[in-house]
Amino acid sequence: MAYSPDMRDSGRGWGVVVAGMIGLALGLSPLPFYTIGMFAPELAKEFGWTFTQMMTSVTVQSLVVVASGPAAGFALDRFGARKVALWSVPLFGLAFMSLALAQGSLWMFYAQWVVMSIVGAGTLTATWTRVINSWFARQRGLALGVVSAGTGLTAFMVKPLTAWLIGAYGWRVAVGVVGALPVLVALPLIYWLFREPARPALAAMGEEGVEPGVTLREALRERQFWVMAGAFLLLAFALTATTPNMENILKTHHFTLPQIGGITASFGLAVIAGRVGGGWLLDRLWAPGSALVVFSLPMLGNALLAGSSISPTWAVVSIIGMGLGTGFEFDLLAYLIARYFGRRQYGSIYGVFYIVIAIGGGVGPAVYGHVFDSLGSYAPALWSGVGCILAGSLLLLTMGPYPKGRD
Repeated sequence: MAYSPDMRDSGRGWGVVVAGMIGLALGLSPLPFYTIGMFAPELAKEFGWTFTQMMTSVTVQSLVVVASGPAAGFALDRFGARKVALWSVPLFGLAFMSLALAQGSLWMFYAQWVVMSIVGAGTLTATWTRVINSWFARQRGLALGVVSAGTGLTAFMVKPLTAWLIGAYGWRVAVGVVGALPVLVALPLIYWLFREPARPALAAMGEEGVEPGVTLREALRERQFWVMAGAFLLLAFALTATTPNMENILKTHHFTLPQIGGITASFGLAVIAGRVGGGWLLDRLWAPGSALVVFSLPMLGNALLAGSSISPTWAVVSIIGMGLGTGFEFDLLAYLIARYFGRRQYGSIYGVFYIVIAIGGGVGPAVYGHVFDSLGSYAPALWSGVGCILAGSLLLLTMGPYPKGRD
């Protein structure tokens, strides 16, 4: 079926959204991240590995994605998101399943993570959001939010499944089953539903017969590109830093372990709400203005936790605020790229921003941990988080109106 501009915001596009949501949920970004914590005790028991050694696998993944992410973005622009997804999803699933073959060599384990991070780069957010941007205009923000909510599904559905499988059949079977999910669940949905407008009708194309927008080289010469780079470096630093430190931050306020579990349970739901609700807001307000509204919530959360004491109720409020901001971040990035730079080389441009976010997000948790180790308190780090989120939000307000002819 040929694509036409009249199909934007049509019911057909929502089938693409469903496939994208499941593809993202069972992809490289959330699946290893949300399951490694459950496999780690079993691996430690069998091979004698320390938790630090096993969690280094996540660092390995992040470092490899800094290179494989932009390469996948180039492939999206060159070959199309559907082709990239149809190759990357099954290869990622097979690479994940190979972890069940581990025999005790830590370096081989890391090598498996390297392979998984290379072949799975086509399952990252850029693949799914590139196609969504082509199918939606008026409801683009909401559609992006629903797709991004796939990571929340991983936390709420795959994590319990993994725990049950480990208890019932052991960790090797659990790895195999979880790794099979991208192949058995995501791949058929992508094959049948995930369609992209490979050659849009001339009315939706530029004068040269290509999708509207600028090339990566042209984007690098525009002020808005560097404003966004600075803003998202600051935002990624502050929004990511609190997540792995969250339990310890609450511990410094003398909450018990059961209390901490109850308080942090709200984070995952808030992330989903931030993705969907933030996307809905993007359809109704200028995106940088929406960012200032939504990011005021994690600013409040950081400020509350930076205080000398906090009640359980306000602790929940602070964690929800952080979750809403964390959920909104990638929706906002995808939306801004499409509106300011267009779809012509969306994948390549997104890949560059992924490097920016990886740097900010990789440094943030370590800086917060160092501050705590040095001072015995997270307060200075949390206040710096408030400043970074505020500065990033204010930077985005200087972006100016959406350019014409790029959407």
